[in-house]
Amino acid sequence: MRAQTLDGTDLEVVARFTDMLCRRNSRILDIGCGVGNTVNALRRLGHDAYGIDPTPQVLDVAGELFDGSWFRQLSANQLIMSSFNDHALPGTYDAILLTGNVPAFISLDELRRIFNLADQVIRASGVLVIGTTSNAKGGPEDQGELREGTSLQLVQRFADWHLAPYRSGSQWSVSVYARTGQRSGFESPDGIFILPS
Repeated sequence: MRAQTLDGTDLEVVARFTDMLCRRNSRILDIGCGVGNTVNALRRLGHDAYGIDPTPQVLDVAGELFDGSWFRQLSANQLIMSSFNDHALPGTYDAILLTGNVPAFISLDELRRIFNLADQVIRASGVLVIGTTSNAKGGPEDQGELREGTSLQLVQRFADWHLAPYRSGSQWSVSVYARTGQRSGFESPDGIFILPS
């Protein structure tokens, strides 16, 4: 990942996708942030973004490439409300990201915990975005079961980060969850081309 970052490989597609969903200056948490490309891109776009990852070696690279103060060493099973305060992280978010096949590398119990936590800490119009291989552990079928008991509902699913329609044979899935009835937009329209009445 360090080599790809330094070679200029496009590793910011998740950030562009998230930027479309969020107002400027949104607060965003990237769970399983790796070397921090998404966090850096979101920061550059004007968002208050943070990344967590359980692997210190990966976070060392993130600190080399970007601002180390944006990142915390935390695993999915450490994600409880008190851990945000313990690690000097904000307590509410406009978006939580779980991408790059992270669901396939954590337990289903940990993924359920993330759904429950997201239900508590995302703001009214906030989203949980999960990008992963469709037929892997933690894919769409598992997500449907694990979100039960929360107010989070699937509002959209794509086959890639470029908004391709999701179909039964799609190898990749990008799922956007939001609170029941809450993802209807923002307080005022973000339409710079709205004609005056």
